[in-house]
Amino acid sequence: SIMAAPPPSRPGEPAPPPPPLQYSLLLQHLVGDKRQPRVWDPATLGGIPCPPKSEEQKMVERVMESCPFKAALACVGGFVLGGAFGIFTAGIDTNVGFDPKDPYRTPTAREVLKDMGQRGISYAKNFAIVGAMFSCTECMVESYRGKSDWKNSVISGCITGGAIGFRAGLKAGVIGCGGFAAFSAAVDYYLR
Repeated sequence: SIMAAPPPSRPGEPAPPPPPLQYSLLLQHLVGDKRQPRVWDPATLGGIPCPPKSEEQKMVERVMESCPFKAALACVGGFVLGGAFGIFTAGIDTNVGFDPKDPYRTPTAREVLKDMGQRGISYAKNFAIVGAMFSCTECMVESYRGKSDWKNSVISGCITGGAIGFRAGLKAGVIGCGGFAAFSAAVDYYLR
């Protein structure tokens, strides 16, 4: 028995230490040196079992989480979105092919398509640059801070907007910083 009394000691000898209590042994197995680490398996809890990832899957995840991949993806997405936006705005613009000498002249289909192409390419380039700048900046801020939260998008929005606006002067840079940061915070709040 664990709770057995120690044998009587002879006179002059120190008394032997008392035996450990039952809960002390239990604690050693739960949090002490005798604790066995357990592999967490969702299947035992009724979850869907997932097989361990192969080296190829891990490599693909590392590539997709890298800053260059995120920046390239944002650049391509910005190019497509900007091109669509440019074509749309050119299609509804009433000043396409406007001639001040003949204000009632109707533009030809060729003029409209040419303007749609030019405006689509122009918007696509601008959106691609802004998307790549924002994504790259956000990834670097996240890597530096070591956290993934709303502050990363606000900081990177401020940096991107400030860099774009700074070409027109300090005041425009500050306004761009504040505008992009507010827009980034609103989008991040909506998406999370």
